[in-house]
Amino acid sequence: MLLQEKAKARKQSGTFLIEGKREIEIALKGGYEMETILFLPEIISEKETHNLSRTAELIEISKEVYQKLAYRDTTEGILAVAKSKSLQLSDLKLSENPLILVAEAPEKPGNIGALLRTADAANLDAVIIANPKSDLYNPNIVRSSVGCLFTNQIATGTTTEIIAFLKERKIDIYCATLQNSTSYHTQDYTTPTALVVGTEATGLTQEWRDAATQNIIIPMQGEIDSMNVSVAAAILIFEAKRQRGF
Repeated sequence: MLLQEKAKARKQSGTFLIEGKREIEIALKGGYEMETILFLPEIISEKETHNLSRTAELIEISKEVYQKLAYRDTTEGILAVAKSKSLQLSDLKLSENPLILVAEAPEKPGNIGALLRTADAANLDAVIIANPKSDLYNPNIVRSSVGCLFTNQIATGTTTEIIAFLKERKIDIYCATLQNSTSYHTQDYTTPTALVVGTEATGLTQEWRDAATQNIIIPMQGEIDSMNVSVAAAILIFEAKRQRGF
């Protein structure tokens, strides 16, 4: 199916594929609309499928067709074609004292999924992806996020657009970078805050470092000077949550 393999097909149709009953349930709870649900009757009944969504078209498929469409070996016999959301910055609904994660140009679906899972665990206001390298509705991201793609408020934009968005709303920008940085735990994240992380290979661009309220660093005592981006983000996020009393 092209929705699995081609970002262009997902963009043109405004739809994407979700695999698994739990993920479909989370997507529905997150306000996603299902167009079609494909089910394998040997594993899941039509009645149970209909109970998930009473508006989606139900299509019974054969085991052979299902095996071609499904990514996972252990699965629940159900897939859905869902309508994607716009992911515009202007659509974000922020609290009065937001805590936001910004990730610039993350490439690996596993890292994006892990960032979304951490954001869900911390109940962040939003996750913003700057200069995205991949379509967020890529099946690998949907799968690696374990449904957290649907539980978070997510937006995308260019670095320039996102910096303007944050500054317009008077949200402090703390950039995780090696250059001109101070230890992350010395800063105050109890006011409106955006924590910004870059890729492990190249870090953040100069534009972010120049725009920062403060550049921050996680002190390390080993031989290397970087760690997995999702681990670094988790450390920063939960320090901010600790300071906020959660």
